[in-house]
Amino acid sequence: MRIFVAGASGVLGRAFVRRAVADGHEVVGMTRSARGAAAIIGLAAAAVRADAFDREAVMRVVGAARPDAVVHLLTDLASGDSASNARIRTEGTRNLIDAAKAAGVDRVIAESISWVYPPGTKPASEAEALDSFATEPRLTTIRGVTALEDSVREMPEGVVLRFGQLYGPGTWYAPDGLRADAARAGTLPATQTVTSFVHVEDAAEATLRALRWPARTWNIVDDEPAAATEWVPVFACAVGGPRPVVEAGGDIGRPVSNARARAEGWEMLYPSWRDGFSAR
Repeated sequence: MRIFVAGASGVLGRAFVRRAVADGHEVVGMTRSARGAAAIIGLAAAAVRADAFDREAVMRVVGAARPDAVVHLLTDLASGDSASNARIRTEGTRNLIDAAKAAGVDRVIAESISWVYPPGTKPASEAEALDSFATEPRLTTIRGVTALEDSVREMPEGVVLRFGQLYGPGTWYAPDGLRADAARAGTLPATQTVTSFVHVEDAAEATLRALRWPARTWNIVDDEPAAATEWVPVFACAVGGPRPVVEAGGDIGRPVSNARARAEGWEMLYPSWRDGFSAR
């Protein structure tokens, strides 16, 4: 299969490209920078340079690639800004979807997020509505995700992957990442907020499998959603930080179910963050 990957030089993009090439696929990766292009070429894939917000450029590079599938892994994790990510999910996705349509591509796989469900204690399935009654700045994130997912569902074979919090090499949770710095400084809060994680390598494997999955929405999270009171001490220990002080309160969050992906045969290297945090 010939695959066009937007965001191919990112953390998840590189992990996916590596797997796709090893699986025998021909990959064309899109990036904005020369450095990103070099990283993609280093993974034995072809590289093209275009900005996701440049509609004409996206239409041109997708059309020239003549792909069988488009994989959308564009994010702005470096800034951590909800408005910036919402713009990518809205405008960037629109450009990719229109380019895929113009190129005659039916299958589009897109990266979404799993922390978009209303707060609660029952594990959320893909059938549940998003948290449309959220307040700002969360509402901006919900609207961006809604725009992304609605655009992807226009495609005959549109697949939405709602990933948990990515951790592993290159992420905020790597030993040299922002969360690790906070843990070592004793400023990473251990609250009651529940998070669903997924290791970046397991997320990449799910993306590869999604090339053949039915067109629908999938929660891609590990088997053990947990409150920060549980995972922060384990994470802090793994990165050499002090034992955190447990804080009362905090957003309740929401556990997320991975039953659908598990039933489809998705297997993980790290079914729990307990093992993944200490992996190098």
